Amino acid sequence: IRHLGAVAGVEVTASHNPPRNNGYKVYLGDGSQIVPPADAEIAAEIDAIASLHDVPRPASGWQTLDDSVLDAYLARTDAVLAENSARTARTVYTAMHGVGKDTLLAAFARAGFPAPELVAEQAEPDPDFPTVAFPNPEEPGAMDLAFAKARETDPDLIIANDPDADRCAVAVKEDGAWRMLRGDEVGALLAAHLVARGARGTFAESIVSSSLLGRIAEKAGLPYEETLTGFKWIARVEGLRYGYEEALGYCVDPEGVRDKDGITAALLVTELASELKEQNRTLPDLLDDLAVAHGLHATDQLSVRVEDLSVIARAMRQLREHPPTELAGLAITRAEDLTRGTDRLPPTDGLRYTLDGARVIVRPSGTEPKLKCYLEVVVPVPTHADLPAARTRATELLTAIKRDLSTAAGI
Repeated sequence: IRHLGAVAGVEVTASHNPPRNNGYKVYLGDGSQIVPPADAEIAAEIDAIASLHDVPRPASGWQTLDDSVLDAYLARTDAVLAENSARTARTVYTAMHGVGKDTLLAAFARAGFPAPELVAEQAEPDPDFPTVAFPNPEEPGAMDLAFAKARETDPDLIIANDPDADRCAVAVKEDGAWRMLRGDEVGALLAAHLVARGARGTFAESIVSSSLLGRIAEKAGLPYEETLTGFKWIARVEGLRYGYEEALGYCVDPEGVRDKDGITAALLVTELASELKEQNRTLPDLLDDLAVAHGLHATDQLSVRVEDLSVIARAMRQLREHPPTELAGLAITRAEDLTRGTDRLPPTDGLRYTLDGARVIVRPSGTEPKLKCYLEVVVPVPTHADLPAARTRATELLTAIKRDLSTAAGI
């Protein structure tokens, strides 16, 4: 949109949802997705249409673009990486039946990374997503084929995009087994990498993402902002240099793409893995360093998919009318109903609980029939030797918070 000077854009997309939920995204001329009041105004115009025959459509004047737009995008990806940085990490890549493969391969070849090993069964676009029920790397089973390919080829990391390639998932080998990194872990790794490279500007995230980003930014002397959920808000942060959201979304080149972008994120995390590889270290090693420096920030999610949307409304009403006073034995020191907004956030349908060493946010999903509860605990880690005990404590707390919150919400 910004490259062409367009006033708006519509992306027809599978995104990360099941086939029946394929849809579209609408962007305005600043390159960001629509937010209120534009969304309601557009919806009202749609509702006012009685028949498509009433919609004026030009008989001519359409322009079908050639590959020059793609070429311009690929040229921008060069700026994501540091000049003369290490480019040695080997990857397995899955496009999850989406559109990411050709662009990612071109970007990796341009950067000089080893050609990724492809998950052949998921490499080509297929809107029916035959190998996965939900084409979302976060969903159980979605990464099984990628893990199988990694066991066969032994790469340094696994990269996955969702079908429209704006999300980027990363998996690493740890203690001999492959595991997905949480979006918050990748978000912190990319932030640490950018800080080490001397990045300047504002670091931003949504309120449901880990508070670790704020600590990294504070230590680096960088501005930090929290926004409502969604890159439509993150992309609007003034002076944005880096933004991320726990749902595998990372904006590493805001001057080029004012949205999450799974291709440039994949390049940056592979550069980081390459630099660590040159030091005989791994992404989990850097995560350990961050835990010792800032405390172990462990996150989890209680997510309930429903057929009947009234279940979500009932759960939110239950929490508002009978709010919990403690979770996992930790007293709730502050409870906020975000429908009223805050001094820094516009109103949204959500609840935020602050506990001693923990945080919980509850909200209906904006894109799926789900109630989502985002959990975070922070456990101090004096030394690397204390990491195993800290992880055990964090797991116990997250399990207990999830149990108590489920009871309180009646789900």
